[in-house]
Order: sequence, then C-alpha cells, then structure tokens
Amino acid sequence: MSLLVVGSVAFDAIETPFGKTDKIVGGAASYISLAASYFTRSTNLVAVVGDDFPHNFIQHLNKHGVNTEGLQIKEGEKSFFWSGKYHTDMNSRDTLITELNVLGSFDPIVPASYQDCEYLMLGNLTPKVQQTVIERLTKRPKLIVMDTMNFWMEVAMDDLRQTLKMVDVLTINDEEARQLSGEYSLVKAAAKIQEMGPKYLIIKKGENGALLFHGKQVFFAPALPLEEVFDPTGAGDTFAGGFIGYLAKTDDISFENMKNAIIFGSAMASFCVERFGTERIIDLSQRELDDRIQAFKNLVRFNIGANLSQDN
Repeated sequence: MSLLVVGSVAFDAIETPFGKTDKIVGGAASYISLAASYFTRSTNLVAVVGDDFPHNFIQHLNKHGVNTEGLQIKEGEKSFFWSGKYHTDMNSRDTLITELNVLGSFDPIVPASYQDCEYLMLGNLTPKVQQTVIERLTKRPKLIVMDTMNFWMEVAMDDLRQTLKMVDVLTINDEEARQLSGEYSLVKAAAKIQEMGPKYLIIKKGENGALLFHGKQVFFAPALPLEEVFDPTGAGDTFAGGFIGYLAKTDDISFENMKNAIIFGSAMASFCVERFGTERIIDLSQRELDDRIQAFKNLVRFNIGANLSQDN
C-alpha cells in the first residue's frame, strides 16, 4: 500500500560523548522514509531543501524506492540546519543552532501522483503545515499518523489541537504526553489525549521502550539493550518509519497488528542509534533485520509454569 511521508529533509551537526560530526544529512522525513523503505517500496516524499543539499542522498532515497517527485529544491536557498550537543546520559541535549532557512516558508505541495496514498505519516513540522497536507488530499488515507513536539505545544497550541482532531495516531515522548495532557500519570495522560482526537497514542520512552494506547487497551514494548549507543538523533523518526512502513506492508491497522508494528519500529530505531545520523539505516541487510527482530522476540519471551496457589 502506498505511503506518503511529509517532514523535514535537512542537515544536522551532532556532538555526543562518543564523538562529533560536521554537517550530515538528517531531518524527520529522511529517517522515516529510509526506515519505511525496508517494508514498503511505495513511499512518496513531500519535503523541501535548498540547492546546497547533496544529490547523492536523493539518489540513495530513490534506490530505496522513495519517490522524490514531491521534494522541492529551492535554488539559491539553504536547507534547514540543526546543531545539538548530547549530555552524558544521552537522554538530554542542548540545541546549539537552529536555522530554518527553506523550512521557514515551506508550502507542502502534494503531487497528483501521490493522491492515492493509503497511509500518511506526518513528521514533526508546524501543526499548520501538517493540517494543510491533510486538507490537500482528495481522499482521506486509511490511517494518518502524526508526530509533534513540546515546542508546538508552547507556541502553536490552538493549531495543534485542530490538527489532532484530524489524525488517527499520535506519537510523542513521555515528557510531551505529560505537557499536552497536564497529567503526570501516563495512563491518565493517554486518556485525555485520545479525547483530543487520536484513537491511538504511542508514547516513546527512549531506552525504556514504548507504550501503545487504544481506549483501555495498553501494550508495552521494551527497548533492546545495546552495547553501544552513538547518537539518538532521529531514533524516534526511525521508529515511526518502521511502524508506519510495517502497517503499510501488512495493510492491517488493528490494535493487534499495531503491536507488531511497534516491535518493528523499535527494531529500526535500535539500528539508528548505533551510528551517527542515517549512516546505519542506509544499507541494512534482510539478515540483520531478521536477527534484530528475533532478538526482540527473545527479550520478551517467557513461560509462567509455577502454580502459586497454596494448600492450607
């Protein structure tokens, strides 16, 4: 089934306790598209870059089956750029530089060839741009998944609330869930957020896994313990790409199948953090992916055979 991905394709410069980079390719849509491509070869991209963006990365996307007809290249302008430094715990970071450049005036044009998409993944952008994409589709997709962040809760809450009414699945982290809902308990937070519109909520907890909520149903997937974590940048987007890519491949949006999609998304995210930027997820082999999925299965497999009842 066809998948439409909308988000940023950009440059990052990253420093972690394990090293630092100069400008490398980043952006939510880059990670999402690459991750999804391991499950579906029918991914359409809508994004914007400047003429400083490397053509070879666009070729990499094409080789992964990503259609870049909707990637706008603005002549004489620069691509979005973000620079950040991670603390020792790798869970917190400081933003050093943010240059919106072409992203500041991004008008998401949806090509006619994209109009038959069955699945829509809205990467982190302004809620107004996300809403515009939905409104420009002539037919509502079978499933709309949206990512957002705390910044939009602070500066564009009204627009965010409007967009939330239009989507099926929201993905945010635990801090953002608490901020959006005003509740500390994630169970209470999930209930409040679902009342805002999304029927499903995914709360990402980084190295502590992810939670999937649908009404009273809850599913938890652990994160895979890794020997080395070089760079968490893009892990959440890679997770989202694996999640939506698996759903598009199986064309099953039941809660039970979303559990599977959470595992596949978590597996993709576990690859992402092993190198800087998109380096690790560009050329994965099927064997590597199969082995990683098996590792997740082994992590959560157990038998309870003891009879705890006691005879008095």
